[in-house]
Amino acid sequence: MDRNAVREAWDEVADTYARRRDPDGSDAALIDDLLAGLGDDPLVLDVGCGDGARTLANLPADSVGLDLSRACLDLATGAVPEARLLQGDMSALPVADASADAITAYHAVFHVPRAEHPAVYGEFARVLAPGGTLLMTLPGGRYETVRQGWMGGSMLFSTPGRERTLEQLRTAGFGELRTETVTDPLGSSSEYVFATVAD
Repeated sequence: MDRNAVREAWDEVADTYARRRDPDGSDAALIDDLLAGLGDDPLVLDVGCGDGARTLANLPADSVGLDLSRACLDLATGAVPEARLLQGDMSALPVADASADAITAYHAVFHVPRAEHPAVYGEFARVLAPGGTLLMTLPGGRYETVRQGWMGGSMLFSTPGRERTLEQLRTAGFGELRTETVTDPLGSSSEYVFATVAD
């Protein structure tokens, strides 16, 4: 699936995905850990914000949500009306250099073809201020597939695997990496990484 096909797929499944998410997953608690390490009035960018109800809603009120899908952003407008929302591609973020204190990317990067992941991590490092932190889901395996029937539609899932992902983050300029496994919004377990960009 190319970028336009992924965008159209998210437009199709946005409502279903929002309805099926478990509001009690412990992945949301990681945001508290992230925010505790930031100063006053941080600017947080939520990449792949989706409907906004899970991650973006737990961030500071003026955080920025970015998603490829217009349908997802329409849902986020209702769920988190105080957030600033952008439609865009995570491999070319429409955000200024060194402007964000933190980035969240929950269940997002593996919807981009894995060949483009280094560019995505380079963009994350570019927009983070020195010492800024990325909190994102780590892949549990190595795959590149289109899952038919996912949430009633079709969706791209693509990743080079856990160790290669950590290596790509280091190459992009992220130094300190800390991982944690928690329950995710769909009721299973996922591993996350806190990655700090070099000062």
